[in-house]
Amino acid sequence: MALVGIISDTHGLLRPEALAALAGVFHILHAGDIGAPDIVPRLAEIAPVTAIAGNIDTEDWAGAFPETVTLDLMGRRVHMLHDRKALALDPAADAVDLVIAGHSHKPGHERADGVLFLNPGSAGPRRFRLPVTLAVMDFSAPVLEPVFRDLV
Repeated sequence: MALVGIISDTHGLLRPEALAALAGVFHILHAGDIGAPDIVPRLAEIAPVTAIAGNIDTEDWAGAFPETVTLDLMGRRVHMLHDRKALALDPAADAVDLVIAGHSHKPGHERADGVLFLNPGSAGPRRFRLPVTLAVMDFSAPVLEPVFRDLV
């Protein structure tokens, strides 16, 4: 298995449960609203991290993170942005396999035109009655299928 950890909306809080849920992954994707300069370095102690800035990431340290990123992981093309409503490309036309977006704090996934759209939920402070989650996915599997992990 080649597990990728997918996390979003930490808002400056990196829970011990999140660190435990990410143990053993080979790469971590953070879909924005990082919230504090120490979050990504702490995640990088587990595995390499690709992170983007979210709408709350406005301080100087956040300038190191782009608003979107497209990368290839194990032959899968991944596009990551914070708010899916801001999606400016056509994932199917651009041969994207997976679009990751956070922002809403609502975990979920759907497929459209052969593309998997994933929101890992929020791993930071609880918002309203929404769950506190992240996702992991086996990139060596024939079909990408997220597994959500509850953190509290």
